Amino acid sequence: MPTPDFDLYLVTDRTQTRGRDLLWVLEQALDGGVKAVQLREKDLSGKELFELAEKSNLLCRRYNARLFINDRIDVALAVDAHGVQLGKTSIPIETARALLGPGKSIGFSAHSLEEARQAEQSGADFVLFGPVYFTPSKAGYGAPQGLTPLQEIVVKISRPVYAIGGIKSDSIADLRRVGVRGVALISAIISADDPKDASQALLQSLRR
Repeated sequence: MPTPDFDLYLVTDRTQTRGRDLLWVLEQALDGGVKAVQLREKDLSGKELFELAEKSNLLCRRYNARLFINDRIDVALAVDAHGVQLGKTSIPIETARALLGPGKSIGFSAHSLEEARQAEQSGADFVLFGPVYFTPSKAGYGAPQGLTPLQEIVVKISRPVYAIGGIKSDSIADLRRVGVRGVALISAIISADDPKDASQALLQSLRR
């Protein structure tokens, strides 16, 4: 079972790039040290997502980074991505594992301890939990959960846990104290004035 070797997990959103080309933003982030990217562009057609995934994967490989595809196992297989990010509306983790094989990574986005435990039992390699803080992109998943439920999940499951939802540089020290493996975020890099600088600053905060 692959163990994640990254602290910072960048999640994409073309609508938050402030009009800049997503691939340009992605390359800036990779140049700043990002080693894992989740391509999460749910509104694209299969063909559009495949084309973007292919280009994103080439970029990630150039920088020795991991590319995960949100939900779409077919696209992940087609471009030979590192793995997939699943959630409670995705196909079951066991089915995904059967399709992907043992060498690919499966992340699962959980919003409760129960979901995180189920993901662990089903064979997910790591868990995202959130939203920890308020963020417009996760508002549909309910109120911010805060640090207490996050800490409970870190303690009660053996898989690496990443915090997601409204994370900025100044919240990283608190998250580290809770014991997370790392953080996943969108706007702190995608919307930053300088995505490369933002990536470097976040990684420095994570490694303190």
